[in-house]
Amino acid sequence: MSLPHAILTALLEKPSSGLELTRRFDKSIGYFWSATHQQIYRELGKLEAEGFIRTLPSEQPARGQKKSYDVLPAGRAELARWTSAAQDPKPQRDVLLLRLRAAAVVGTAGLEADLRRHLELHRRQLAEYQEIEQRDFPPDRDAPEDRLRHLVLRAGIDLETFWTQWLTHALAEFTALPDAD
Repeated sequence: MSLPHAILTALLEKPSSGLELTRRFDKSIGYFWSATHQQIYRELGKLEAEGFIRTLPSEQPARGQKKSYDVLPAGRAELARWTSAAQDPKPQRDVLLLRLRAAAVVGTAGLEADLRRHLELHRRQLAEYQEIEQRDFPPDRDAPEDRLRHLVLRAGIDLETFWTQWLTHALAEFTALPDAD
C-alpha cells in the first residue's frame, strides 16, 4: 500500500499532473520507490475515488488539458496515519545473491563479469547520489523538511557505498576461487 502514500507525499510537496508525477518519480522518488506511468495514473484514480485527492480546476476547457491533482484533508490525514504506524522491515531479496548461492552448486561460469558490471552500476549510482547531495544539500540547508529529505538521500548513499564495498570484496574472493573463470 506504499505507492498511494508515495503519491500523496509527492502531491503534498507540489500539486502535479500525472505526467509531472511520473517525471518526479523518475528523478527523485524513483530512487527508492519506483512506479510506472500506468501505476501512477491508476493510483491517482483510486485516490480521487477515495476522497484523498482532487483534480484542480482548470482555467481552460478540460478536453486535451492535463489534469493536476491536490491533496485533500482526508489524504493528508491518511498519510499522517500511515507515517505514524509501525511497520516491520521487509526481508532483503536480491537476485545477485541468489545467483551466487546457486553458483556454489552449479559453477561460476560468467558470474565474474556480471559482478564487475554490478560494481560499475553501483559506483555510477553512488556518484549520482553524491552529486545530488552536493548540489541540493549544502551545509546551511537545515530546515526540518530538508534534513528529512537528506536522510533519505543518505540512505541511498550508504546503500550504494555498501554495495560497492561488498562487490569489491566479493570480486576479490571470487577471483581467489580455484574454479573461477
